[in-house]
Order: sequence, then structure tokens, then C-alpha cells
Amino acid sequence: MTVQFRVILLAGLAALSRLHGQLPPPESQKIDAIVTQVLGETAAPSISLAVVKDGKIAYAKAYGNARLDPATPARPEMQYSIGSVSKHFLAAAILILAQDGKLSLDDPVARYLPDLTRANEVTIRELLSHTSGYQDYYPLDYVAPFMLKPVTAREILDRWGKKPLDFDPGTRWQYSNTNFVAAGSIVERVTGMPLMAFLEARIFKPLGITNALDLAQHPLSASDAAGYTRFATASVRPVAPEGHGWLFAAGELGMTARDLAVWDISLIEHKLLKRVSLDIMTTPSVSRTERLPATDSA
Repeated sequence: MTVQFRVILLAGLAALSRLHGQLPPPESQKIDAIVTQVLGETAAPSISLAVVKDGKIAYAKAYGNARLDPATPARPEMQYSIGSVSKHFLAAAILILAQDGKLSLDDPVARYLPDLTRANEVTIRELLSHTSGYQDYYPLDYVAPFMLKPVTAREILDRWGKKPLDFDPGTRWQYSNTNFVAAGSIVERVTGMPLMAFLEARIFKPLGITNALDLAQHPLSASDAAGYTRFATASVRPVAPEGHGWLFAAGELGMTARDLAVWDISLIEHKLLKRVSLDIMTTPSVSRTERLPATDSA
């Protein structure tokens, strides 16, 4: 997704008003010093972070200016566009459906999206691990002019999901937002629900995350953090927003540092994903050749 100087650093959860404990002053002072150094070295306008120690909320703080004109100090309750961190939640949605027995990671994409290129050969697992071969629709580091116009997930898949694959499925790794548009579309077909509605029902509501935004429907307001970018040595400038629909399933969420830390804690404590599902999510993918069972040479 677009490189933006809007940073959320996480190690835990909570807004300042809901702290259960505090870091000792020397530790919080070290964090403050590190963040101040990062702000100075990167020209990032703001940083929002949350820290958890021993499973308890210990620190949450925002630094710098969430908006530059007019200058608006960052606060820990502000929402940021989390970009491709949104993919965590789409992957979790797929894993929850697998736990429910609604689909399998090794289902061919053709079972749900039969008109995509070689859909009978590509699996859901390969969509999520960026090993499908589907070409990425999102140029690196900038919003292309064609992305200023609104689009639907179906239109993205019709244009990029029907091109010849960049490589045979499962043989290489190549980051591609197209994979997650396809995976998000599969979630909607399996559940009969809009993706955001499913995320609300099965992830956000159970975890008590009440402020997550679908940026396609509810753009960040003046009370939230703005996105900025910088090219080479130029000064930072506001990020050009994508047209409606381009972020579907690949980067559509706006959240606070607290929200993301709540999510991290849920993974550690297996609140929504079983241990085996979390292992699948966090284990590096391997090629199809490497996945083949070894033969007994004895």
C-alpha cells in the first residue's frame, strides 16, 4: 500500500483512560526517548503506541501532530488508517470460517470464483500467502491516477484476476493485493454478508473493539490522524486518497493503537483463533514442492 508517514507502534493495548497498570518511569522515559528520536529521523508527523506488560495494559501514548494544517496534537484515542495491517483481519476471517467447517484453506479458488485465471489450480492458502501468481493491482508507494476513480471488487478481479499468472501457483512469492480482494470476495460468498459486517460480528464485537472504521464507508474525520507521504528529500505532504473500493479487504480499516493491541492480545490468548489456526497464520509459507510428503527411501 502507499508508503505513509502515519505510524502505529504496538506491543499491547489500551487508551490512557483505561490503564490497569503503569510502566515504571525509567521504562516509559526510554520509550519516549526512542519515539522522539524516530520522529526526528523520519519526519513522521505522529506516532501512536500502546504497550502491554505481563498481559496487562501498561502504557499508551501519542506523539507529534496527527494533522499538520492546522497543527493538531496526536492523541491515543485517534484512529489511523492501518493500511495493509487490515490483511490480518481478513486472514483471521478465513481461518474462523475454516474452524467453522465452512471452507478449507486448500479449497481451489474455482469453488468460489470460477472465472479467475487458473482458479482450479490456485488455493485459498496461496491467496493468503501471496503465492498464487495473481498480479498486484496496487503500484508501490503511490496512488496511481486510475485509482482515483471508484471501483468494485468485481472490477478489480475482472481486470487483474483474469490476466495470465505471473508464475505457476505455489512456486514463488510475490506480494499482491489482488489476492486479498479475491479472499475477501470468498468470505462474502461463503457467509452471504458484507466483509465488514462479518468482521464486526465475529472479530470486533467479541473483542470489544467498537470504533473500527470501514474507510470506504466512513473516511477518517478531522478528529483522526491524517496520512502523509514524502518522496526523496521533499517535505511531507498529504496522501492522495484512493477512490472508493480500491482498499477492499486489502487495506480498508481505520483503527486506534488500542484496538490493534486488543487484537494482538486476542491472538496471544487464543480468544478467537485456535492455537492451530494461529500457527498456520504465523508459519512462513513453503512452495508446493516443499509441501510434498517425503518418500521413504528405506
